[in-house]
Amino acid sequence: MEPLGLVVHGKAEPFSAALRSLVNNPRYSDVCFVVGQERQEVFAHRCLLACRCNFFQRLLGTEPGPGVPSPVVLSTVPTEAFLAVLEFLYTNSVKLQRHSVLEVLTAAVEYGLEELRELCLQFVLKVLDVELVCEALQVAVTFGLGPLQERCVAFIEAHSQEALRSQGFLELSAAALLPLLRSDKLCVDEAELVRAARSWARVGAAVLERPVAEVAAPVVKELRLALLAPAELSALEEQNRQEPLIPAEQIVEAWKCHALRRGDEARGAPCRRRRGTLPREHHRFLDLSFK
Repeated sequence: MEPLGLVVHGKAEPFSAALRSLVNNPRYSDVCFVVGQERQEVFAHRCLLACRCNFFQRLLGTEPGPGVPSPVVLSTVPTEAFLAVLEFLYTNSVKLQRHSVLEVLTAAVEYGLEELRELCLQFVLKVLDVELVCEALQVAVTFGLGPLQERCVAFIEAHSQEALRSQGFLELSAAALLPLLRSDKLCVDEAELVRAARSWARVGAAVLERPVAEVAAPVVKELRLALLAPAELSALEEQNRQEPLIPAEQIVEAWKCHALRRGDEARGAPCRRRRGTLPREHHRFLDLSFK
């Protein structure tokens, strides 16, 4: 009877190091990518990419014919992130950096590299902080990464004031801002949240060249104006005349809640208190507890 064969393994480190030396090495390469806005040339090996990733298998197609093949342009992925993707494809390991991990994560999702995506997600959760969290939330919402979105929202709920003052907050899309404004657990008062929403809308209006009120329309309905005291609501109403942000009917609903002095009559308007809501005299009439 023929003896059974046995698979034996050599040392992984030298093998990985040898393959790592081929990353962006023009020697023996048979495909060139032009990557990022800088249009930097990156060299790779067609057979390795094709057998490791279906995206590249489809992108590169059949074997090149005679002559020098044309470069493959990938202008949307930053060079550093693309090199990290190549490092993973060549060695099944990657050195991630805090400043570029979200770009690597984005590339992993777009290229269908599930293992690299999971490695990036684990790293993001380890380094998540006030400066990174809003950008991570945007990536999570864009690509439907539910667990990451939940962790980002929970982080912002616990560090609301710092996160609302970050540059990343101003760059959120409306879809990414909505889950924050719907949260009862934000540790911030409504007056400050209204100011943050106005700053966010101003930035969006400048970038998109659209009116502030138009940019803010998808999200301002989640502001809980009934939580503001009458003097604050009057000041907001005056500011709203000078720079429209909130629909007039939404302000009217807040005034109605004050007039009726009964929270159950104003349930159509968002008037639940948040974790960071500062107490005001009229809150006792709302008769609505925290969630």
